[in-house]
Amino acid sequence: MTHRGSRVLHVGSLSRVEGEGALHLRVDGTAVTEARLQIYEPPRFFEAFLRGRAYTEPPDITARVCGICPVAYQMSACAAIEDACGVTVTPAIRELRRLLYCGEWIESQVLHIYLLHAPDFLGCDDAIGLARTQRAHVERGLRLKQTGNAILELLGGRAIHPVNVRLGGFHRAPTPWELRPLAEQLRRAQDDAWETVRWVAGFDFPDATVDADFLALAAPETYAIEGGDPTVLRADGTRTAFPVPDFPDHVREEQVPHSTALHSRLDGRRHLTGSLARFAISGHLLSPTAREAVREAGLDGEVCLNPFRSILVRAVEAVYAVEEALRIIETYEPPPRSFVEVPPTAGTGHGATEAPRGLLYHRYVLDAEGTVTDALLVPPTAQNQGAIEEDLRRIAETAITGRGVDDEELTRLCERAIRNHDPCISCSTHFLDLTVERVTRR
Repeated sequence: MTHRGSRVLHVGSLSRVEGEGALHLRVDGTAVTEARLQIYEPPRFFEAFLRGRAYTEPPDITARVCGICPVAYQMSACAAIEDACGVTVTPAIRELRRLLYCGEWIESQVLHIYLLHAPDFLGCDDAIGLARTQRAHVERGLRLKQTGNAILELLGGRAIHPVNVRLGGFHRAPTPWELRPLAEQLRRAQDDAWETVRWVAGFDFPDATVDADFLALAAPETYAIEGGDPTVLRADGTRTAFPVPDFPDHVREEQVPHSTALHSRLDGRRHLTGSLARFAISGHLLSPTAREAVREAGLDGEVCLNPFRSILVRAVEAVYAVEEALRIIETYEPPPRSFVEVPPTAGTGHGATEAPRGLLYHRYVLDAEGTVTDALLVPPTAQNQGAIEEDLRRIAETAITGRGVDDEELTRLCERAIRNHDPCISCSTHFLDLTVERVTRR
């Protein structure tokens, strides 16, 4: 501490998230008066260089936004462009898309649970340290991730940035014979997914409460993955829904001075999208097996407001995705054609799907030749920025008031709070350098 009573603490970068950023906390006595999550990765200009491209290109181009959840970008792009062209895919193709998305949910949620988040609860610096003390658990996580990757490889052509996706469906649909080994792998994965739920249910969770509205897609009679209408759950329990084309009317983006990532507000309020939001809005639509996993995880009620317990919801979603993938394979009948034709049409199209990290929205404007004249991509992490900042402020203030933590412990706690939301900082830019500014009053 300097003679002026201020303290500055620097940490090189936040580990176990994708991307880089910084956090600035202003502490006045025991009150945290300001928390700024500073994203300093450079803008990536995907929206700009989509302009002038053929309408068939965005699914492949936007997949490069993220190496962890490329399917989310492909599916949202396909949905938006097909909407602009007035095309609806067949139920069989829609089921194949859901199967591909289940593969991404499995590999992404399991990656976060085992390699990024679990070390926080078990006193390890990273997954390598965790493997030294709990090798069997890490091996189980890797087996599960391989199952998700196998789905992506079979349906998408490869696990990273799939190449078999196209407008209207797929370049090639699998045969039932090709899916048979995948079904056997998924049956084995069911046990691993259940053991994951039991494992994380034994973690100790700090007390915390989210102070934000929830936003997620909701679909009739099923847990939303690849489609649905945006639905809002307010803190007072009220729900409202609106059609996907109205998304920009409700979710407004703005630039903030301290970040290269846009901040979003839902009807002028902080909001959170992702596993906690999906569970709160559609948890009652999980399968009976997944609902049993909810009880096994100790998730009481229909809403989980503790961000540290988000790892439990992700484990439940992994159980659901494995079961859902197996259901689709066991009832699969190859479509007569692997895609429907999507002729170019002048118009504006909107698409939204549920990436593992939350609701992902795309909008494209096409001219009569099918050239993209405008594009808008709103990723989940950018939407969550404001809620994450408030989360950090509240958690840090509680820790300072209740336990008088030092800066080293405060840094670790803030890192954990950020990892609760599994942010993809690279996706959000169009952690952790921590600066603590303490104000002392004479």
